[in-house]
Amino acid sequence: MKVKKINADKDSNNDKGILLNNKPSKFSSTKEKLKFLGPGLITGASDDDPSGIATFSQAGAQFGFGMLWMALFQYPMMTVIQEICARIGLVTGSGLGGILKKKYSKKILIPLSGLVLIANTINIAADIAAMGAAVRLLIPQVPIFITTIFFVIFIVGLEIVVPYQKYMKILKYTALSLLSYIITAIIVGGNWSQILTFSVIPQIEIKPEFATMFVAIIGTSISPYLFFWQASEEAEEDVAKQKIKEIGKGNPEVTKKEIKLMRIDIAVGIAFAELIVWAIVITTAGSLHTHGVTDIQSSEQAAKALEPLVKTFPHAGEIAKAIFAFGIIGTGLLAIPVLASSSGYILADTFGWKQGLNKKFKQAKAFYIVIAAATSIGLLINFVNIDPIRALVYAAVINAITSIPILFAVLKISNDKNFLNTETNGKLSTTIGWITFIVMGISVIIMFITWGK
Repeated sequence: MKVKKINADKDSNNDKGILLNNKPSKFSSTKEKLKFLGPGLITGASDDDPSGIATFSQAGAQFGFGMLWMALFQYPMMTVIQEICARIGLVTGSGLGGILKKKYSKKILIPLSGLVLIANTINIAADIAAMGAAVRLLIPQVPIFITTIFFVIFIVGLEIVVPYQKYMKILKYTALSLLSYIITAIIVGGNWSQILTFSVIPQIEIKPEFATMFVAIIGTSISPYLFFWQASEEAEEDVAKQKIKEIGKGNPEVTKKEIKLMRIDIAVGIAFAELIVWAIVITTAGSLHTHGVTDIQSSEQAAKALEPLVKTFPHAGEIAKAIFAFGIIGTGLLAIPVLASSSGYILADTFGWKQGLNKKFKQAKAFYIVIAAATSIGLLINFVNIDPIRALVYAAVINAITSIPILFAVLKISNDKNFLNTETNGKLSTTIGWITFIVMGISVIIMFITWGK
């Protein structure tokens, strides 16, 4: 767990392609910008998965622009929490589960892991259902069960067969599909003065529906699976750079510049995620809420509702529908591997299995079997008459509840010099981290209180 400070020239040689040595125009192209970004961008993009899209769409349909402020409100909390998890993984070379087991015990980690696995699997099921509905929206002739089976085989196959570095590139470029929601928001439009006002001024309603939606948004945004994924992916980067042989084995030497780049990666990735949240709420508020549609039963319904609403462009409604569907498919291809891999990392950390997307199947069989099993179970849930929208709500609530004890443990670890040496939290990170913990705890309590009324 060594953190050394060396000169900029030496750093630029050691960063292995993150920075282009002696080239001042290193950020001059889109390609180089994407090379610079990594796990942070993928984390941010995967946070806006199809089930998250359904949650944000429901918020826009039910409350109009009233919850736009949530995007700005969540940004510092999400950024700090993900940066802490990333720093833990980068500096220790271990997954979050491995560090939790060292600091506490397997007896504490196992029940927390169980809750995260349940929420992950339900999320995967909801995402698969949304992707199938999106394909049917574009090609009604294709049965949903065929498309969902295809997606599962395709996703699991990529995770097992494609080498880590190439797979990360695929996920980064898949994240670009989220730009479709910005385009949709622009097409749908609205009163931009009103939109900007609602974006910065909180609108709070004291009623069960608002409390539940608040918790659902928090739960689907600040999710435990992202904590585990972020830490493990930073440890994977240590392995890829040959700082350690495998996750959890060895003490990587981490430079100050690498930590700085990680923080920029996180900040950009979360900003991207919250921009998409903002765009989705605008889209559904401007197209559904203003036309009296306040309850969305599926992502397919949300996309179809866009068809007759835009009249300034020829076939603009059809274009908006196609963009919306493309975004769901693209984010599903991004988020499902993150959810499934997170399950693999958690169990591997808990039971000491070999792990990592940098390994071949025969080198980490249990890890990859968990990934395949989590994705397959998610597929099966879609065939046992479980309402995916109801499952989505359950997953979001479970995420929010599970996040609370995990956040407490993560914040304690992030200030433990035995693990992070000189890279413990600063005052700002500690303050925002505990504010996040308090906000999530209070919001869950309020939700249960309002349910009882």
